Amino acid sequence: MSTTVSDASSVPPPGDPLATLASLPGVPDAVDSVRRAVDRVYGHRVMRRRSNEVTSEAALRAARGSAALSGADWALEEVRRRTDFGSEAEARAVGAALRLNAEAGQLLSVWAQSPLRVLARLHLVAAGGAGIPDATVGRPRLAGEPVAEVPGVEVAGAPTGLPLPDADEVAGRLDGLSRLVLATSSAPALVTAAVVHGELLALRPFGSHNGLVARAAERVVLVGSGLDPKAICPAEVGHAELGRAAYAAAFDGYLSGTPDGMTAWITHCGRAVELGVRESTAVCEALQRGAA
Repeated sequence: MSTTVSDASSVPPPGDPLATLASLPGVPDAVDSVRRAVDRVYGHRVMRRRSNEVTSEAALRAARGSAALSGADWALEEVRRRTDFGSEAEARAVGAALRLNAEAGQLLSVWAQSPLRVLARLHLVAAGGAGIPDATVGRPRLAGEPVAEVPGVEVAGAPTGLPLPDADEVAGRLDGLSRLVLATSSAPALVTAAVVHGELLALRPFGSHNGLVARAAERVVLVGSGLDPKAICPAEVGHAELGRAAYAAAFDGYLSGTPDGMTAWITHCGRAVELGVRESTAVCEALQRGAA
């Protein structure tokens, strides 16, 4: 875990730094707003009989959003109609995002036991079909190994200009993140998900696909925590809608480790979930009208 996170408060409660973040001014309001939004969409009448359809559509839109943030900004209908995701770099990015969303739901119980195993699996799923050398897939990068989000794809405005932590720092902080996730915390799911997401973006622990893996891990936390058990509130949609510039600016707050910066990042992640809720609410309305 990054030392910047624990610095977000001068007097963190012993053993529960996530609860410290949850108590920062502005964070409880963001948590409450997300919970109300999630409750509203779960209460939609369409969810009683057609929740599987909403879940499937949310997964497709989440993958499109995550791929857009990694440089493959395709229209939703293009993602929907394509069957070949190995022909060029952008297609491989979209394919990786689709595979990650399909895999994330299978890893919830493993996450509760070993977050590091899940992260390794997510990277294997993302990079395994993308022409990445086998020796680097599914493990944290070693000293001297380069990092690219998706080889062959340029990501304008992405939060990639920060110094790259060395391999030893990555190993130590991944271990700290794992211990933090496994420790008992009173913090809401939004806070935990935002910290997992932000820390993985900061570390870039793998040689590729780190943004895609970070957003998939955020999804695992939100779903596995019980906040969004049917996976119908795709934060990836909201992150993409808010845009890469806002994503990078909010992430700068995470990197700062200051109370204001951490609040900015957590509330940004909360807003992304709310926009994902809005997307799935629109899907519910379309299904109700018979338009989808």
